[in-house]
Amino acid sequence: MSESILIGAGGEPLISIELLLKRANRHGLVAGATGTGKTVTLQVLAEGFSRAGVPVFAADIKGDLSGMSQSWEPSPPFKARAEQIGLNDYKSESIPVVYWDLYGQKGHPIRTTISEMGPTLLARLMEVSDAQEGALAVAFKMADEEGLFLLDMKDLKAILDFMAENDSMVSKKYGLVTPQSIAALQRKIMQLDQAGADGFFGEPALDLRDFMRTDLSGKGIVNILAADRLVQSPTLYSTFLLWMLSELFEQLPEVGDMDRPKMVFFFDEAHLLFRDAPKALLNTIEQVVRLIRSKGVGIYFVTQNPQDIPETVLAQLGNRVQHALRAYTPSETKAVRIAAESFRPNPRFKTEDMITALGVGEALVSTLDEKGIPTIVERTYIRPPVSQVGPCSPEARARVISASPIGPRYDAVVDRESAFEILERKAAELEAQQAEIEAPEPSRSKPTRQADAPEDTGGLLGTIFGSTRGRSGRSRQSLAETAMKTMVRQASSTIGRELMRGLMGSLRRR
Repeated sequence: MSESILIGAGGEPLISIELLLKRANRHGLVAGATGTGKTVTLQVLAEGFSRAGVPVFAADIKGDLSGMSQSWEPSPPFKARAEQIGLNDYKSESIPVVYWDLYGQKGHPIRTTISEMGPTLLARLMEVSDAQEGALAVAFKMADEEGLFLLDMKDLKAILDFMAENDSMVSKKYGLVTPQSIAALQRKIMQLDQAGADGFFGEPALDLRDFMRTDLSGKGIVNILAADRLVQSPTLYSTFLLWMLSELFEQLPEVGDMDRPKMVFFFDEAHLLFRDAPKALLNTIEQVVRLIRSKGVGIYFVTQNPQDIPETVLAQLGNRVQHALRAYTPSETKAVRIAAESFRPNPRFKTEDMITALGVGEALVSTLDEKGIPTIVERTYIRPPVSQVGPCSPEARARVISASPIGPRYDAVVDRESAFEILERKAAELEAQQAEIEAPEPSRSKPTRQADAPEDTGGLLGTIFGSTRGRSGRSRQSLAETAMKTMVRQASSTIGRELMRGLMGSLRRR
């Protein structure tokens, strides 16, 4: 198995320009103006990783990557490029692909639970204020302590409804939660529903190990996310990518430098990850990019301009492919100069001039050598892909989806008991018990026994739902009395059970 990926050929005379697999987890950048060949370069790299046995994840913004599952008859320009760079064994082949789709239409659905997403990323997804984020954090804290599983959107709605109806008692225990903040969160959830985000939350949740597979021949599976619709909701798209990074970092063990990465991620339209992100979140992304390398994961950002990436993150990207940039305005000229300065100079040409002179399918390439030092930048003719360029047909996609062995695991929704069902059941029990207590004496059946009442679970739920027990139809505790006793009992004990929140939350708390 090869120890490098052929990107193309460059120099005078032409020599192979390659990406060393042992340096591939030092991350990378593919940049360039629209129409200069970024997507084809992404496809070439993804094919190379797959053939080296490295699983790949790629967000497919325009649908052009879907053709990787198909072999094809290369067009004359690709055949000419293969001949130009001396690729004598160039032939077509299909790549093992699994299609995914957050909406479950063009691939297997991807889901996670509300709890796994955590309050920090969920707050970003909902674009809430600080006060609203605080109320959201209270909802998660209360759910943890009361044993209320937050799996899908209806669970989050249920616990917010509960907080709205009992805001005074919730505020006493967890800190001030205003009705206005809760109402704002409820409106945000409605907006997420309208954007289709509700389908992203639920079970079965994605097991990231299903991304990290090879086929029977040893090729890495290329996981293609249909993002043409998803990218129309930029916040959902970027939050999903951040969630994946946090889950990977949390789940994978430290492995240090390996001969080849465990997995490689390509994030197209990467600027959406950073747009309008608060400084705390940008700092977290920087830490993830820097630290996830030791987990054996490589991250490659694909964007139009290197300036789309914050400098602190850009500094972590050792392997760079720069397609042509246009310089029609002073700001664009400045962007070209900054991009040129990021490369190790080549004495044969001026990098700044070369960036604007590159043709389609050409790029300036600099990768890390054996010692981890950036190579001298070289004008490179990108090799042609071996799999189909452009979208595959709906029929071909459907065949690949139906043949996938992991389809049965994700295609059917699982709806187990969680916060919504628990709160609904307890409310129904309380309503029935209150009706029994308030019923006229002649119509009342045998006195309600203590054992017939809902079990006092302790905590806030015990305070509210376990507060109306009757004793022989006469001596009964009031809600206030029970609440006071429960609150006193709670004050004498500490509940330490919390759910893991993922890296986005945990790093921020450090």
